[in-house]
Amino acid sequence: MSANVADARRSPRVALAALTAALIVSALVAAFIIAPPEMEMGDLQRIFYFHVASAWTAFLAFFVVFLASVAYLKTRAARWDIVASSAAEIGVVFTSVTLLSGSVWARSAWGTWWTWEPRLATTLMLWLIYVAYLLLREMVDEPERRGVFAAVFGIMGFADVPIVFMSVRWWRSLHPAVVTNEGFNMDAQMLPALFLSLAAFSVLFAYLLLVRTGLGRSEFRLAELRQRLYWRQEGIDLDD
Repeated sequence: MSANVADARRSPRVALAALTAALIVSALVAAFIIAPPEMEMGDLQRIFYFHVASAWTAFLAFFVVFLASVAYLKTRAARWDIVASSAAEIGVVFTSVTLLSGSVWARSAWGTWWTWEPRLATTLMLWLIYVAYLLLREMVDEPERRGVFAAVFGIMGFADVPIVFMSVRWWRSLHPAVVTNEGFNMDAQMLPALFLSLAAFSVLFAYLLLVRTGLGRSEFRLAELRQRLYWRQEGIDLDD
């Protein structure tokens, strides 16, 4: 019976992994073979597809943190805290990819690895916010207090996501606006590569979240078992 349950849980993960792999391969083909080179930057512009997709995925991850944090404050159910912390970890990774790929692009486009323009500064702030979120979780031992503090922090931290997105419209920025009031600010032949990259990274996020929350549940059960063992060693009656 347990083997059947394990197989049932594994099958969605395997299917999602296969879909992720297929979309990533399709995105690579579209970005490096099908999409035309950019007129000024040439082939280096191809990093754009994965730079934008990683930024989108970071936003998506932090939105999941926001929703799961709200759900945790309402229910105090540990599963929502696990989802929030898992999504935050993944979001920090994709924000790091965004900053690094953006620096490589900036070196060619602007002649510098970094400049304190609005989009870069607000994205760095977003990275720092959720690194602080993860550090906060490590500083609080009691699970419910940790969940509450982290949930409040995660909800407040999400306010920087729309600021990052709107920064190129609110302030003078070196960053080009990908989406304008007239639509996408790019060659139509580049759109399939962009959409495939967005889809591939989104499904990759879903797969990583599924795997990480599974590990999180195992960690939670292990912590409960250790706590119960400690109580028994101390002679505390668990039935009281």
